[in-house]
Amino acid sequence: MKEKLKIAVIGGGSSYTPELVEGIIRRYPEMPVQDLYLVDIEPGRHKLEITSALAERMVKEAGLPINIHATLNRREAIDGADFVTTQLRVGLLDARAKDERIPLNYNCIGQETTGAGGFAKALRTIPVLLGIAKDIEELSPNAWMFNFTNPAGINTEAILNHTKVQSIGLCNLPIGTQMQIAHLFGCSLNEVSLEWVGLNHLNWASKILVNGVDVLPEILAKVPSAKGFTMKNIPDFGWDEEFLTSLGMLPCSYLRYFYMTDDMLVEELEAASTVGTRAEVVKRVEAELFELYKDPHLAEKPKQLEQRGGAYYSEAAMNLIHSIYTNKNDQQVVNVRNNGLLDFLPDSVSIEANCVINAQGATPLQIQTKVPVHIKGLIQIVKAYESLTVEAAISGDYGTALHALTIHPLVTSSKVAKQILDDILNQHREYLPQF
Repeated sequence: MKEKLKIAVIGGGSSYTPELVEGIIRRYPEMPVQDLYLVDIEPGRHKLEITSALAERMVKEAGLPINIHATLNRREAIDGADFVTTQLRVGLLDARAKDERIPLNYNCIGQETTGAGGFAKALRTIPVLLGIAKDIEELSPNAWMFNFTNPAGINTEAILNHTKVQSIGLCNLPIGTQMQIAHLFGCSLNEVSLEWVGLNHLNWASKILVNGVDVLPEILAKVPSAKGFTMKNIPDFGWDEEFLTSLGMLPCSYLRYFYMTDDMLVEELEAASTVGTRAEVVKRVEAELFELYKDPHLAEKPKQLEQRGGAYYSEAAMNLIHSIYTNKNDQQVVNVRNNGLLDFLPDSVSIEANCVINAQGATPLQIQTKVPVHIKGLIQIVKAYESLTVEAAISGDYGTALHALTIHPLVTSSKVAKQILDDILNQHREYLPQF
C-alpha cells in the first residue's frame, strides 16, 4: 500500500471540485493524498484558478500536507497518478444548452444524459475520454480511471471496450437514493442498502433493505405522496401508486422521462420558454457558486453546492477510491462490464450494479431478483442504442449514429432522428471532427 497518493482530476475547474476536496480531507488519515492535480483546458482557466485557490484554503484550514496543483497540462497530471477522475464537459454549458434545445425543437425530450441530448454529449465526449485513457496507458498504466462524466454508462462502455485502462464508472444517483430512503425512515445511511438492476440512469431498485428488512412494498406505497424523491435536475412529478405497485420495483428518477414522457416534455418546453433549460439554470447557479468560491475567507464547501444536480458526487467518488486503496471489500453501486450478470445483454456492455469493491476493483454481485419482461425489454432497447452510440462516436459513421437515435424510445421517428442528428452535427461541428 503506497503511503503517498497522487490523484488527478480531469475537469478540475468544475463547481463539484470543492466537494471532492472535502472528501479527500475527511478520509486523509486512512488515505494519505500527497498531491492533488486539478486539470482543465484554456477556456476553463479562470474557474480552475478559483477552485484551486479554494482547495488550497480548505487544505490549509484542515492542517493537512496535501499539495494542490492547478495545471492545463493533462499529461503532467496523469504521469505517475494512482487515481484519475474525469468530470469534464466538452463544449462547456453552452454545448449542454444546445443538447437540450435541439430535441425540444422537434417535441422530443431534451436532457443531458437521456435521449437525444445524452446522445449528442456522448458523441463529443467519448473521443476525449479515450484520449485521456491513452495518456494513462502510457504514463501511469497501473492507475485507476473513474469516470463521472455523463452519460456515464455509455462513456464507461467505450473506455472498457476500447482501452486497456482499469476503469469504473460512477454516478451520484444510487447514493442520492440511499440518502432519500434514510431520510424517509429516519435512519443513518449505512443502515440502508439497495439491489440495483439496469443501466446508468435507467435502473430500478429491486430490493430496499433498512437494517436488513426489505421495505420495498412500504416504499412503493410511500413514494407517490413523498416530495423530494428525485434528483435536483429532474422535476418532482409524483409516481402513480397503482403503477408503482404493479411495477414491483422502485424506478430511478430518470425513468420519469420514459414513464411520464408527455408530462416531462410539457415541463421542459415550458421551462425552455421561461426560466431556460436546465443548462441555462445551472449557468446561473454556477455563477453564484464561483462568486462564493472567490471569497478569500471561504475555506469549506458551501451548502449551495447541493443545488447542483451532481451533489454528493464526492461521496461516490471518494468511497470508491478509499475502498480500492484500503482493500475494504464493501458494497457500492458502480458501472462495470456485464460479464453475464444480466443474461439478456451481451457480456461486453456496461451495466450499473451492486459490486464488492477492493484492491482488485469492482466485482458484481449476483442479482437475486428475476427481472420482469417489461423492464428487461426497456433495458435491451436502450442498451442497443448505447452500444450503437459508442460505435458512432468512435467511427464517425453517419448511418450508425442515425440508427442509434432512431431506436431510442424518446425519439419519435426516423425522420425526426435524422433532423435532430443533422442539427447536432451542424451546431457541434467543431467538437465532432470524426464526422
